[in-house]
Amino acid sequence: MTTDLAPPTATGIVTATDVTKIYGSGETTVRALDGVTVSFPQGQMTAIMGPSGSGKSTLMHCCAGLDTVTSGSIRLGDVELNGLSDKQLTLLRRDRVGFIFQAFNLIPTLTAKENIELPLALAGRSPDPEWLRQVVDTVGLSSRLTHRPSELSGGQQQRVAVARALASQPDVIFADEPTGNLDSRTGAEILDFIRGAVTDLGQTVIVVTHDPVAASYADSVLFLADGRIVDSMADPTPATVLDRIKTLDA
Repeated sequence: MTTDLAPPTATGIVTATDVTKIYGSGETTVRALDGVTVSFPQGQMTAIMGPSGSGKSTLMHCCAGLDTVTSGSIRLGDVELNGLSDKQLTLLRRDRVGFIFQAFNLIPTLTAKENIELPLALAGRSPDPEWLRQVVDTVGLSSRLTHRPSELSGGQQQRVAVARALASQPDVIFADEPTGNLDSRTGAEILDFIRGAVTDLGQTVIVVTHDPVAASYADSVLFLADGRIVDSMADPTPATVLDRIKTLDA
């Protein structure tokens, strides 16, 4: 068992160094992260797992610039997130980060294609046509681009969300329980698409999940407990992940 992974390296697209996150004060103090050091490799899919309250979502939010750390350092590539203004963080997330959430967060009045291109439109940028075609083909949406969300199934809506996250060619995509609202068959399809984005398109993905099957799609898994990284696993399978989670829950 390890207390953390190897220190951040040049190949890590996101690095956290001795990160602590504390909520509240006095008797209500919660130490959500407690001295976490980790480097997320570029071009790989990493799953973060742990019991409820272990700090996995907090770690993702801090690494994505959605929350600030109490102490320590978060770097996205060569950019130190600590000390950036709200506007600078907003621009960084818009230009360099993709998000996939359990809720699809699509705009109901826009078509699938317009939803996919929305982050680029907000940034005043035009999509790369070849990249967009590759993304749409990867998630299997070619025949559904003119449909609005109400005309799509839940799985198709999440495919749109995956394509939207990929469309701007971000440095990293953060996925928070991306299959939580889907049945097992549709969830497997979405995970195949996300895995394909890593394998075929060279994307970097960090996914928070409670599902050992979802974690098995990753190249490696981090296990958190009480705000600390307590173990890691390469080449996970559903069985090996489940066995490790059982010891954490115990």
